[in-house]
Formats: sequence, C-alpha cells, structure tokens
Amino acid sequence: MNKEELLKLYYTDLETLISIAEKITNENFPKREIEVCSIISAKTGKCSENCKYCSQSIHNHTNVFCHPLLDIKEVKQSALKAKENGATRFCIVTSGRSESGKDFEKILEMIKVVSSIEGIHCCASLGILTEEQISQIKNAGVERFNHNINTSRNYHKEICTTHNFEDRINTVKLLKKYNIEACTGVILGMGETPEDRIDMALTLAELDPKTVPINVLNPIKGTALEGYEDKITEEEVIRTICIFRIAMPNAILRYAGGRKTRLSKKMQRLGLRAGINGMLSGNYLTTEGVELQEDKDLIKDYMSDSIL
Repeated sequence: MNKEELLKLYYTDLETLISIAEKITNENFPKREIEVCSIISAKTGKCSENCKYCSQSIHNHTNVFCHPLLDIKEVKQSALKAKENGATRFCIVTSGRSESGKDFEKILEMIKVVSSIEGIHCCASLGILTEEQISQIKNAGVERFNHNINTSRNYHKEICTTHNFEDRINTVKLLKKYNIEACTGVILGMGETPEDRIDMALTLAELDPKTVPINVLNPIKGTALEGYEDKITEEEVIRTICIFRIAMPNAILRYAGGRKTRLSKKMQRLGLRAGINGMLSGNYLTTEGVELQEDKDLIKDYMSDSIL
C-alpha cells in the first residue's frame, strides 16, 4: 500500500484497524507463537553520537553508570540465565559508533561463546560496522543484528546529526548481503508526526527485516528529549503497530523498550491483537524492563481472551 492509503487506514476506526491487522497476523503466523529475547549491555556509556533520546551519549547529561567491555564469562552467565528464564535469543549490545582492535576481537569471542550455548541464538547490536566487520561477526556466530532506523528519513536530523539516515540504511543492507537477519525498528514518541510513522513503515517494508523492535520513548532526565511524555498516546502506539503489521505482514513485530512505562497492561494486550508477536524481556540497556514472568502472564491472558 502507498503512503496515502496507509495514512487513511491510520485514522480509521480503531477496532476496524485492529481487526484488519489481526487477520493479517493470524494468516501469516497461524501458530500464534511469540518469540522472546533478552539483551545485555556489554559496554555502557560514553557514546560519541548525539542521539537526543539516548542516556549513553556524551552529548547528554544523565547519571548512567558507564563501564567498559564486560568479561566474557559474565556475558556467558547472563546468556545462560536468559535461557533458563525462557529466552531463545540473546543479544550482545555495545554503546558507541563501533568497536575496533582488541575490543572488537573480544566481542568476537563473546559471540562465539554465546552462539555455542545450545538453545540460544546469538544476536548483536554493535553500531555502524564495516563490511569486513560484518563478515567477521557472521563467521563468529551472529544470526541476527539489531540496527534501528529509529525514526523517519525526514525527521532523523531532528534526532541525530553525527551520522545520517543513509548510514543506518546501508548497514542494514550490508547485514542482509552476508545473510545476517536484520532486526530493525523504531522509537515512537520523539515528536514525529503520524506521516513520519507511515514513512517509517514504508522504509522498513522496503528493507524487509526479519524482526521490527517497536520502542516507545522513555524520556530520561538529562537527555534532550526529557519531558516528551506527551508526544504520543497509547492509542497512537496501537495504531502504529497496526500499520506496521499491514505494511510488513511477515515480520516479527517486537515489543521493546518503553512499554513498561508508556503502555498499560490492557493496551499491551491490545498490541498483541494488533500484531505484536515478539517481546524483549528483562532489563533494557540502562532502564528497568519487564520480568519474564510478567510477560508470560500477559501472553497467557491474551491467549485465553483470544480463545474465548
């Protein structure tokens, strides 16, 4: 569908819109399985990029605890704990534009260790990588790589100026060249318009990622977007999820950061109807997340309601 058609749907009656998205989800995911993943911040803080939402940027003034690369054993233990809690994917995340030298070699060893754990698929989010680095992480065992577009092409300059939108697009294209699944999503509620949200959906549909993390901005004190709590409503989040499902019928749409503070349990269940079929459980990079048992209860309640 084109932009005009999707925008018209965005403003249609909410129940009608959810029903359309729900039908598409059921047709493409008849087993109604929900994929669960966990992450670890293997390196936190002191990022040179000036993304306005980020607590780890040196351009913002937050109280985030910074640390260098974790010990490989600690990363392995976290992956094992994630598996014990029911996660099937574990993502190694580092702050900053990219790593190099001995730090990058250490990350490759982390990947090898995590990917060797039976029952765990290794993912990574390591910034803007070169083609050689992408080849190396593929050989080390990365199956899926998270690299978000964050916002629309037109609104990107309002959020970050130390890299451009095409840098992010090109990285995703390189990932796919090396048969690494793209985990590419957005952050809603940063001041973008509904038109921007439609543009995000169309850009993502063109990139065709395996999974799309849908974050809702959690405005952190000390960032440039502090005080942005009112930039998006719960209903607008649900409408956007529906549009993403319509634009990307085969993608795993994943609840990610911000839902604990920005969406009620009722609205989170509505999001599952609207097309969510993946979850990031456990803590996020620098903020508290949702415990796995809470997500299990949420899924159980949703499944019970659906059967009834």
